[in-house]
Amino acid sequence: MTRRVCIPLTTRGNYAKMKTAMAALAGRDDAVLQPVVGGPLLDPAYGDYGSLLERDGFTVADRIDYLDAATDLAGMTRSAGACLLAMQEAIGRLEPDWVVIVADRYEALALAQAALCMNVRIAHLEGGEVSGSIDERIRHAITKLAHLHLPANAEAAARIARMGEAEGAIVTVGTPSLDLISALDLADTSGTEAFVRDKGIGADIDIARPFLLVSFHPVVTEYGAARKQYEQLANVVHSVGLPTVWILPNLDAGAGVATDIVDALIGDAGAPPVVRLGSVPIEHYAVLLANTACLVGNTSSGLREGAFIGTPAVNIGNRQQGRTRGENVCDVGHETDAIQSAVEAQIGHGMYARNMLYGDGHSGRKIADALMTAWPPIDKTICY
Repeated sequence: MTRRVCIPLTTRGNYAKMKTAMAALAGRDDAVLQPVVGGPLLDPAYGDYGSLLERDGFTVADRIDYLDAATDLAGMTRSAGACLLAMQEAIGRLEPDWVVIVADRYEALALAQAALCMNVRIAHLEGGEVSGSIDERIRHAITKLAHLHLPANAEAAARIARMGEAEGAIVTVGTPSLDLISALDLADTSGTEAFVRDKGIGADIDIARPFLLVSFHPVVTEYGAARKQYEQLANVVHSVGLPTVWILPNLDAGAGVATDIVDALIGDAGAPPVVRLGSVPIEHYAVLLANTACLVGNTSSGLREGAFIGTPAVNIGNRQQGRTRGENVCDVGHETDAIQSAVEAQIGHGMYARNMLYGDGHSGRKIADALMTAWPPIDKTICY
């Protein structure tokens, strides 16, 4: 039986996580792949992902435009409501058999609710994990809506089972972005240097020499502290003194302050060379991870892809609290001195051994197989 699989992509990380699964589905005679691009991925400043998908050989099935102009809490709430309505309309047009929800951002819950109300089965990637901010609650809410669970590791799978989900509906697949990373020559920096030079704003950075990589997202539950946290991080970059590639955050509440602070750092004659990027495809991001002296921020990529590569990472604050991590991660609070000390210690340590706690680099095929073999009933009940 042919199945239509709708995969909404609403952040740059979504595509990195789903690309190999999409390729595996596209190669099957019994699957109809329906990628839907939405939110910031419709913005050329974030890379124009519709065109990127098409260059990679995929056909975009639909687009959902839902972002509010404001980057405060009210704007994020309006975006979530608009996402629900836009996704409902897309589901009506596409009539999918599956909607695949990635992870735990605010719009992921809206996407899942649209599928719920339209009587479409939901598959959920990366459920069962623990973290901070509103992501923690959104992730588990989607778990209770989903029919098929695709966690990254055995610990997350066990947690899903303890939430009352049927064990037959839980398939441990790993983090699929590792599939792409395992196929790359991470020592070849030439293409990534050209990308940073072409897409970046600020200094010309030689990534063959030591540099910092910064990726820090505002924490919604700490909305009022975003400016101070970005200023503290800018002070750390200034003091450490290494050239820096700074990737701007996802468009969560509080993200609007980041660009001004980074641009002030770029324009500071006493600061080290800094370049900012709005979005980085996984093929280039992995090279940056593999060659940076230290990743600094609160992105889950320090824990997932960073562990697989062995990247020294300093994780700031509670956005990733409770999430499984390897030895490559050093956790600190928001104090400037603590962050700087941790960064300097990680630079001194250098690369770590590869850790496969988030998968072995063969997740895409596992996801495709699960979607094409599982067919749970549309109604579900708690199983404990």
